This record gives sequence, structure tokens and C-alpha cells, in this order.
Amino acid sequence: MAGKKIGLPPLDWLRVFEAAGRLGGFSAAAREFGLTQAAVSQRIGNLEAWLGRSLFVREARGVSLTVEGESYLPLVQDSLQALERNTEELFGKSPRALRVAALSSHIHALVLPCLARFQETRPNVRVMTDSVARRSSLDEERTWLQIRYGRGAWPGRDAVLIADEVLVPIAAAGVCWGAPLIDVRGERPGWQDWSVKADQPELPQSSVSFDSMEHALTAARLGMGVALGSVPLASDGLQAGRLHRLDLPDLETKDGYWLTWPEERAKSKKQRALIDDFLQALRG
Repeated sequence: MAGKKIGLPPLDWLRVFEAAGRLGGFSAAAREFGLTQAAVSQRIGNLEAWLGRSLFVREARGVSLTVEGESYLPLVQDSLQALERNTEELFGKSPRALRVAALSSHIHALVLPCLARFQETRPNVRVMTDSVARRSSLDEERTWLQIRYGRGAWPGRDAVLIADEVLVPIAAAGVCWGAPLIDVRGERPGWQDWSVKADQPELPQSSVSFDSMEHALTAARLGMGVALGSVPLASDGLQAGRLHRLDLPDLETKDGYWLTWPEERAKSKKQRALIDDFLQALRG
């Protein structure tokens, strides 16, 4: 490795290094920038020579970050993000895109109904969604603006409540209490919790059990029984008359649906104004 040079390496080398480190390889970085793999390798080699340190281990099956590379990557990422934010704040126009990640059911129930309201306020902003299969996948998701379910406490993230979680007995028109119950497995309170509050010790038998609230609501809409359904997620079906709330007590919870983002990502006034407009649309 050549001797160190004093000062800041060329920005182009740093951007290529960040992409290769984030994406886990030179080929993926080359695709992101429209370069050849050889061009990416050359830029990273130049950066390593400038720093006097190896940033990647080259192996037959690919590359991986060295200890120095793992330490340097977050510093480069933070610096590039800060430069982008400040440049946009000083010289840029209003944001032209809003990208949000969430469970598919949350995009369907919370984002889609609000798009018309949001686009009235921001007609020139393109909305993009990224659906994830599990809530745990959001921690690895690159899209930084996210809708999450829980109690609003995620380390390193700001969170603003969209809607409280309220569970109510829900069924299709014509289905009454006494029909089979539809269970939802998971961390939400279930029928046994509801029965204590509602003083209903004798519950109908369960017919089916799902690990997804979306599937349970679909089963209820198809007339398969009564679900202890989420009011925020069922709002579209309730308003359209495909579902109805039985005349039974609600069950309030400590959870809710939140719009969240990393603490450092909404420091730009323009970016925060865009998020605030999206929040207003989500809340209706």
C-alpha cells in the first residue's frame, strides 16, 4: 500500500466506496453508478492507496470489508448524507419524491387511502412505496421513511403517531355474534383479553387462525366469522359497508401505527415540511 496523502480523498472515490460497502460488492456498486466493475475496483484501489489502508478483502467469491473499512464506512455515509442534506437545503428545490416502506397491509390500509389528499397538497411529488414481508425486516430496509406498528420507541428514530390501535368485533353484513371466531396470532391482544373487558366468558368457537390481521379481515369480509379487527386497518371496509362493527365493546391497546424516520434525516426544513404534509394526509 502506498504512503498516505494529506487531506480529503476525491468525492467520487468516496461515493463508490460507500456504495460497495453498503451493497456488499463491486458489481452491485457498478450497477448503481452505471460503471464497469473494473472502474469501481480502480476507484477503490485509488482510495486505498490514498489512505494507505486496505478497505476490502478480495476473495474468489467476492469482497468483504476489512476492519478499517467497517470503521470508515459509517463515517463516509454520515458525511455524504450531511453534504446532500445541506446542499439541498441551500440550493435545491422542493423534494420531488417521497418514498415510504411498510408492511403490505399497512400500505394498503393507511397509505393508499391518503394519496389523493396528499397529492392535492403536493401535486408535483411522486410517491413510491416499498413493502416488506415482516416487521423485523424494517430494521434492514434502506428506505428510511417507514410506517411501523408498536409503541413509538425505536432507538435512533423519531416517530409520530398516525392512529391508535383499537380492536373491535368485526364481521360481514348479515354475520352476527355467535358466528365462529376468527383468531389473529401475534403480539396484539386477542379474544381472551377482549372477553375479560367485555364480560363475555362464553365465547363462540374459533373457526380459523391467522398470523396476519389483513388475512383475518379478509376472512371476516368473506363471511367466515367474526374477527377482533383493527379499526385503522379495517377503516376502508367499514366505510364501504363490506364490514360492520358488532354492537359490542371495543378493546383499546397501548400500540399504534407510527410514521418514523432516522433522527438525522429530517433536519432539512424542506424535507420536514414534506413529512408533515404526508402525516396530515395519513391522519385524514
